[in-house]
Amino acid sequence: MGHDHDHTSGALSAGAAHRRPLWIALCLIGGYFFVEVVAGFATGSLALLSDAGHMLTDVLGIGMALAAISLAVRHERAASGTASRHTFGLYRLEILAAFVNALLLFGVAIYVLVEAVRRLDAEPEVDSAPMLIVAVIGLAVNIVAFLLLRQGSKESLNVEGAYLEVVSDTLGSLGVIVAAIVIAVTEWYWVDPVVGAAIGLWILPRTWRLGSRAVRVLVQSAPPDVDLVRLELDLGKLPDVVDVHDLHVWTLTSGMEAMSAHLTTVDAADGHGVLDAARSLVSQRYAITHATFQVEPECHDCDDPRW
Repeated sequence: MGHDHDHTSGALSAGAAHRRPLWIALCLIGGYFFVEVVAGFATGSLALLSDAGHMLTDVLGIGMALAAISLAVRHERAASGTASRHTFGLYRLEILAAFVNALLLFGVAIYVLVEAVRRLDAEPEVDSAPMLIVAVIGLAVNIVAFLLLRQGSKESLNVEGAYLEVVSDTLGSLGVIVAAIVIAVTEWYWVDPVVGAAIGLWILPRTWRLGSRAVRVLVQSAPPDVDLVRLELDLGKLPDVVDVHDLHVWTLTSGMEAMSAHLTTVDAADGHGVLDAARSLVSQRYAITHATFQVEPECHDCDDPRW
């Protein structure tokens, strides 16, 4: 006997209304990313190149948000038609993209830091005027994206992630502007690699967190905020439950936790009552809305199925 309850796909598809501002922000930031790369090489500014790497995080972050929303909508539409072999949908593609994103950004950050050390010795000249112009345009692009995503960030976790990427990148643009002004006034060219290294150092911890979270999901670790010992004890305290085993909790994709467990009960137990109590417990106390329980009578001579 089991019960499967999931509200998360409906919540994700509710973010479909935010696809238009996400697409606009993606086009603005994606277009500016290429401008910044070209300008970085043309002016010799490492700060611009490192900020372009940071812009790439925005492009990928917004792209993943769009992918998650689109896949959720597609999955819900397909659910009413023929059965799909992807019984959990295609939400894991978001996690795979996040992992690839982390690897790419780690490489960008390391390149920026190595190049910054090399340039501190050489101190190549940087053309501060076009560097400043491009940085100001970048700040304007970030402000527009900020305004586009601000409302949606209050209603969708996916949009909130993209919104936070834009907010953090605004700091990078401000850093490049400061470096360009300092170089124009003082001709202290060493400021450019220092600012570039600072942006690279800003990217690294965020990249590490992104990669580690993706790996945790891919290896199906339990969510860090779920206390498995306490969860097992709470389930074991439910009326008529005498044992809990084969307890598994994992993350399907960001914001979508799932679990399964076997609940052994006394012979006279009300199976439906146990299911309702278990579902209510994990939903209200642990925010797990996709739970599958197998309720089974107590058996003294059965083989242990634990794995």
